[in-house]
Amino acid sequence: MLSILLLMLSISLATFVLQVRNQLNHHLESNVKPFDMVIGAKGSPLQLVLSSVLHIDNPTGNISLKKAINIAKNPMVKEMIPVSYGDNYKGIRILGTTNEYLTKYEASLQEGRLYEKPFEVVIGSGVSKKDNLQVGDTFLSSHGLAEKGLETHNEKPFIITGILKPTSTIIDHLIITNLESIWEVHEHNDEPHHHEEEHKGEHVDEHSNHKDESGEEREITSLLVKFRNPLGTLQMSRFINDETTMQAALPKFEIERLMGFLGIGFQTINGIAIAILLVAGLSIFINLIKTVRERKQELALLRTYGANTFQLIKLVFLEALFLSLLGATVGWFLGRISIWFFSIFTEDVYGYHFVFSLPTTKELIILVLVILTTLLAAILASLSLFKLNVSKTISDA
Repeated sequence: MLSILLLMLSISLATFVLQVRNQLNHHLESNVKPFDMVIGAKGSPLQLVLSSVLHIDNPTGNISLKKAINIAKNPMVKEMIPVSYGDNYKGIRILGTTNEYLTKYEASLQEGRLYEKPFEVVIGSGVSKKDNLQVGDTFLSSHGLAEKGLETHNEKPFIITGILKPTSTIIDHLIITNLESIWEVHEHNDEPHHHEEEHKGEHVDEHSNHKDESGEEREITSLLVKFRNPLGTLQMSRFINDETTMQAALPKFEIERLMGFLGIGFQTINGIAIAILLVAGLSIFINLIKTVRERKQELALLRTYGANTFQLIKLVFLEALFLSLLGATVGWFLGRISIWFFSIFTEDVYGYHFVFSLPTTKELIILVLVILTTLLAAILASLSLFKLNVSKTISDA
């Protein structure tokens, strides 16, 4: 039992870490893939990417919409999408952006229609399931990104006009509206100033209205940029960081850095799993030696009934194989069950869902190594069978 428990623990740890690492890396890459650069306020570039692309951190600040677009007016820029936020509904971020943001993640409607004017929103499939929201429902936003906001905008309710199909990206866990909604919800006037005809379906370009009715410049949280070639990314990044009051962060590079930081923790857990696996192998080896010694009389009797040495060794092999397969199989299922519990936590806090997947190539390699290790232990434990003195063993019994 001790051998099986140790083997189960090591396999479950190893498979858990492999799955978390692989699926987390896939989630992060699929979310940052649509964009080459994020332009935002000075601060931590990793924080800027986490907040503006992955939506799991606080923003570094706001930037001028006009200045950001002027900087991004470059022949090498293929697309630029502004994003702005600052409010939430029950901890779910309300993101102001353009329709192109949905297109970049290949999001499509499951029911309803897209937002067309301020305070109309579409919600991700995860948001709909979590809070049981439907098309036509209204809700009030809270200031800030924390679930328990200090200020609720009671006079400016949002209405849900559409629900998006599942995309397996961050879109599933966002409430999305146009930029005007974010700007107007924070205006201090009693009545919102709608600019429906001016902004309906328009792209953010040089003709956009960069000022509100009081004459103040519009601000956004960040600008998401897609370039025509990698050269443009490097040139613009250097220029923005050195020559402007804003900063440019490269999502792919920052995610690689993040995975590098997390990799240290993953390697540590893997090291612990390998150590436990070695102890499990040693335990199985000791258990098999003990089995052979305790059953010498039974094995000797089998020899008298015609069984040869290799048939006796085969019995030891089968026992070792049974132990390794049982421990590895149960350990694999425990690892997957751990992934399921871990997914409940991450989906609620970060919006990331981990799935129950089939064994990967690395996991199959681990299984093969476990079987080979236990068979090696069986060989070493059964060496004494070649020297088994049948008559002496039976007479001693």
